[in-house]
Order: sequence, then C-alpha cells, then structure tokens
Amino acid sequence: MRSSTDAPFKYGDITDQILGAFYKVYNRLGPGLAEKFYQRALVDELRHRGCDVSSQQGLSMRYGQANVARFRADLLVEGKVLVEIKARSRILKGHWAQLLNYLAVAKIEVGLLLNFGPKPHFKRLVK
Repeated sequence: MRSSTDAPFKYGDITDQILGAFYKVYNRLGPGLAEKFYQRALVDELRHRGCDVSSQQGLSMRYGQANVARFRADLLVEGKVLVEIKARSRILKGHWAQLLNYLAVAKIEVGLLLNFGPKPHFKRLVK
C-alpha cells in the first residue's frame, strides 16, 4: 500500500481501474479458460466502469520505409495503458519481452501483463 509521501504511479488511476476489473473478472470466471474469453469479459467490465478500451489494437513496426512486423496488443485503455492478457500456469520472460516490444512499437509508457492462471497475477511495466 502506498503512503501519502510516496509518488503516485504514472497513470495509476487507469491501472487501478484495470486491476479492479481484472480481479472481478477472475473471481467470476475463475482459471482455465482461453485468453480470448478473459479479454472479452475484461473489455466489458472496463467499459462498464466508463473506460475507453480498444481491443486487438493493431501495431506496426517500421524499419525505414518498410513495415517489418505487425502485432495485435490485447487491450489499449484510455490510449495510455497497454494490456497483455495471458492464461498460463506462470509468466515467462518471453511474455515480458512481448509486452516490452509492444510498448516500444506503440510508443506507450505503461503496460500491464495480466495472468488468469491458477492464481491471478499481474506485472506492471513502465518504460
């Protein structure tokens, strides 16, 4: 828990909304579903909370004039926080790398990695 002397997290109000929605969805649906079901439920819950949410946000990586890669980020909330959803037994380093790359390509500073695994788990990344 933060004390009143701690600096607030960047976009903490948005990430608090996302995390509240994450735990609500997890508690209602439980573990064991495919990621796309959690994504749909999370979009619905965030919109119910009044958040602006884009699902399957397309991102392109350029090298000079060439488009060298295309990605689809799971969620973009309020145009400021990128959310990657997993439903795995644990988070791997490759999942971190994926989110870090998405943040770089999208030029977004804050990301959340949400895991709907056997136990709900999240990681916050700020670049």
